[in-house]
Amino acid sequence: MVPQSGRYLPNSDRNWRHVAGPHGLLMNMDNIVEQLAEARLVTAEDQEVPVPATLRYTADDPLAVFLDFPAEASLHGEEVTWTFARSLLDQGLRTPAGHGDVRIWPHGRTRTVLELHSPHGMALLLFPASVLRRFLVRTYATVPCGQEDVAGVVERGLSALFGGV
Repeated sequence: MVPQSGRYLPNSDRNWRHVAGPHGLLMNMDNIVEQLAEARLVTAEDQEVPVPATLRYTADDPLAVFLDFPAEASLHGEEVTWTFARSLLDQGLRTPAGHGDVRIWPHGRTRTVLELHSPHGMALLLFPASVLRRFLVRTYATVPCGQEDVAGVVERGLSALFGGV
């Protein structure tokens, strides 16, 4: 599984100071929420292969969620992170959502599908819906919906784009 260029960041330089929480939920002191999750990769033969993943959210980028995969889960043997809108995850837990590289929809009452597209192919992943809901609730406890610092996000994005010019 390989994300499209611009959709992932290597995350090997992360230094987390975690406080273990319930149900695999990890949160550090910098307003970062992490949720460990075991996805099920659906193969071309309709088999489900377990894939470890970590959902991550930070108040510094309040509109986004990050889906981290370890090196052993990628085609190129490097850690991979997909980034998509928190609102997409929220909507996808209830109804089909997404039109681009990331699509999400409910699959029965207990699972949610994440479909990831890249130039190298497509990955279909099944997640326990309860894990995604728990993670989303914790993100809203960190930064409530509608209280995201959108101006700060735009300013940081423009600064990164123009390199402080």
